[in-house]
Order: sequence, then structure tokens, then C-alpha cells
Amino acid sequence: MRRLLKQAALATALVIALSCAVPALAVSDIPYDSYIYNYRGYIEFTPAPYVPDGSVSGRTLGIGDFVSPQDVCVAPNGLIYVADTEYETSVIEITGDGEERKITGTGRIVVISEDMTRPVMEIHSFLNDGQIDTFKKPCGVTVSDRNLLYIADRDNNRIVILNEERTEAVQIVENPTSEMLPEGYVFFPEKVEVDYAERVYVTAKYMHQGIMVFASEGDFMSFFGTISVTTSFWQRLWRRFSTKAQRDRGNLFIATEFTGIDVDPAGFVYASCIDPAGEQAAFRLNPKGEDVIKKGENGNVGGDLDKYPYGPYAGASYIVDIIIRDKGIFSILDSQRGRIFTYDSEGNMLYTFGGLGVQTGTFKAPCAMAVLGDRILVLDADRRELMVFSETDYGRLINEAVGLRYDGNEKLAVALWEQVLVLNENLELANVGIGKAYLTEGNNKEAMKHLKLGMNRTYYSIAFKRYRNDLLKQNLGYILTAAIALSLGLYVWRTVKHKGEGKGDLLADD
Repeated sequence: MRRLLKQAALATALVIALSCAVPALAVSDIPYDSYIYNYRGYIEFTPAPYVPDGSVSGRTLGIGDFVSPQDVCVAPNGLIYVADTEYETSVIEITGDGEERKITGTGRIVVISEDMTRPVMEIHSFLNDGQIDTFKKPCGVTVSDRNLLYIADRDNNRIVILNEERTEAVQIVENPTSEMLPEGYVFFPEKVEVDYAERVYVTAKYMHQGIMVFASEGDFMSFFGTISVTTSFWQRLWRRFSTKAQRDRGNLFIATEFTGIDVDPAGFVYASCIDPAGEQAAFRLNPKGEDVIKKGENGNVGGDLDKYPYGPYAGASYIVDIIIRDKGIFSILDSQRGRIFTYDSEGNMLYTFGGLGVQTGTFKAPCAMAVLGDRILVLDADRRELMVFSETDYGRLINEAVGLRYDGNEKLAVALWEQVLVLNENLELANVGIGKAYLTEGNNKEAMKHLKLGMNRTYYSIAFKRYRNDLLKQNLGYILTAAIALSLGLYVWRTVKHKGEGKGDLLADD
């Protein structure tokens, strides 16, 4: 008994000693997980590429709370524009006979300084043919290279284009007419963008034919890009054998609407949509309206995939906006889980950050994004704030390495990718970047090593073929010499053998 007590006391002391020796786990201040999908489609957690760096609201600016803000953009001069959709406004107009006339509206455009410390102006009204006019739920906003302000004034069924002073409308785009539009069509613009030729691209509510394109004069030109609809085998089979009445009562297989839009300096239009499968929610449309986006090794540019039925990553993302960044990088916004997914020009996922919650840096209803230098701005309609995110060393290294690779400087990118691997040794993209650099400089053996770690079959096959050819070229002289020596030896052996057999026959005759 005494022996058992001693053993129990010893075990207890050992447990206490071990527990004191284990250091306390550090608790991260970052309120969300960051991750990517690997080659096999599984989630791998990563260091945070971006971290919260404050927020801006109407209250902090001293202009009253935002009321359901819906869009944000950064002008070429760095000013930030926010479309505050539900804000109630009223303007007093003095008529020609000296009487006062109260004009009411819904919505305002708030202009914020580049350092986000003060409001530059609030746009509640403007002059339209000499008369004071107001907005009615402006949902989209953008600024052209000529510093003209484009506003998607949704419930007024028009696009308002204001001058540089933001005081007067230089053009109003409304009531588009065309044989391509259905009879009695009502225009509800939601997002607006402008390209270098001043063509206006509009995503509109209830418009499934594609993005609406208007000429610089305001005339409707055509639809741009179309989201193809895929139906399952069972849906097609059901429609094949159903009656007309059943088909009329069934679901219509119509294209979904675009949810976000952006235009790069080269004139390519990036657009987002809601994809139930989560495979493609981003599009890159060339001047012909054809989708030319690359989908990377995973074949996915849609955020989270639908094939994860459980846990915090279950189901496809609900993508509501897209932004173009530098060097072919673009990001998409998932309002369902509050995440920002970022891809390179080849469609490879670079990183993910963000989440839902009440902590700083999380969202309730994220609805739009913008880029301000090396920071990302995310607008939350529910929290009525503009969230600011700054890049970490991890995010900066990836952005710079991808930029160098985009410019063709694969060799210079190697040092950055190696630093990335110190922070995240499992990042396949970093190994692929290093492997491509070795492939470019002709070091095919090292290229094979890193491309294998990066699980890139396409470039590994190229490196393998080149390495095989290198071996053949390096050893061709030895191979030919060995072949000649072997042939000569075989010839001599056969000759000697034949002569020996001849002598044996002569002896047998004797």
C-alpha cells in the first residue's frame, strides 16, 4: 500500500512539473483564419496576409452615420467615394419669384480624404438643366480618368455623370432603348464602371443578358459578356418528359446577374457573379466579351467550393464584388462568410483573409471593396463602416513575388519566394515560382525538385523532358562510344567464334 502511495505521489509531481514546463499558448489578435486550397483541393492554413488597420464611419468623420452604404471607389487622385444609399436628404431651392421649394431625396455621395481623416464633401444634389436634382438610392459610384463622377442612381433609373466640381450633371443616361431589350424594360442600374474610351459598363437589376454597355454619348450599344447556365442530367431529363404546364411551373434556367464589375487599364472587364458550385465567380472579359480568365491548377476562381458539406467552410461562396489590383492580381468578396479571396493572373489562389463577427476586422454584411495603395478597403452595409486592411510581411512578399513573375523577372522573384517559404513552408505556389525560375535559367534538375513540391504537373513535365534531353546531350559521346565498342566487341567475338568452329570441323574430319 505504501508503495502504491509513493508511486501516485511521484506521478502527481511529474504531471505538475510537466505542466509548469509547457509554455502558455500565444493568443493571436487576428480575428479570422487565413488559408488557401492546395493541389488536392484541401484547406491549408497560412499566416495572415492582411490585418485590420482601423475603420472609417460617418460618425468618425463627423457627418452623421452612414445609412446602408453600398459601394466604394478610389479616384485617380486618391479621394475615396462612398455611395450612402438610404440617407434621407432635403434641399431648399429659391424659385424665381422668391419662394422656397423643398426638394427631398434618398442617398448621398460622401467624399473622403486620402488619409481617411476628414470628409472632403457631401453630394446631396446637383444641377440638372439648371434645376436642382437629387438622388434616389444611388447604389454604384466610380470616377473616370477625366475626373468625372459616375453614379448609378438606381431608383431614378439612370446614370448621373457629374462634372469635376461635382455640382452639375454633364450627362444623364436613362431609359435605354434597343431591339435587344425586352418590351417595357425598366432600367435599374446597380454598379457602374468606365474604361479608357469612356464606354460605360453597367450591371443592372433583373438584367440577365449580361453587362450593359453605353457609348460615351450615352446611347445603349450592346450586352457584354454572358454567364452560361449549366443544368444537370436529371434537370434535362425532367424537362424532356414533362408537360408544357409542368415546365411553365418549374424553375427557369436563366443566367444569373453580375454582382460586381471593374475595368483594368488595358480595357479588360473583370466581373463577378454568384456561382452555386463555387468554381467560377470571376470573369475576365476581352474586348469581344469573351471570358479569358485562367483558373489555375485547381480550376477554381470562385472562393470556397461547394464540395465541403460541413464546418466553417461548408458550401460555395456568395461573391458580391471584384477588384483589380496591380500586376494581374484580383480579389473577390464573399458576403456570406466575410472573406476576401485573392488570385494571380493565372488563376492561382494567393491568400484569403476576413470573416464574420463583431471584432475589429470582421464583418456583418460586406458589400464592396476598393484598393488604396497597398491597403484594401471593404465596405460593410450593416456595420456602416469602411474597414481598412494593411498587408503583412507575408502578404507583401507574395504580392511582390507575383509582380516580378508577372513582369517576367522570375529569377529576381526567387529570393522573395524563399522568404515566403520560411513563413509558410507548405505554400505550393512559392515552390512553383522557384521551379519556374530554375526552368527559365535552364537548371532543369532543380526545377523538377521544386515543381514536384509545388504539385505542378504541367511545368514538371516540361522540366522532366528538358532534363532528359540534357542528360542525352551530355552523355551522347559516351553512349556512342559505348555503342561502337560494344558493336566492335560483338563483331570480334563472332569472328573468333566462327574461326574456332571452323578448326573444330577440320579436326573432326581428320
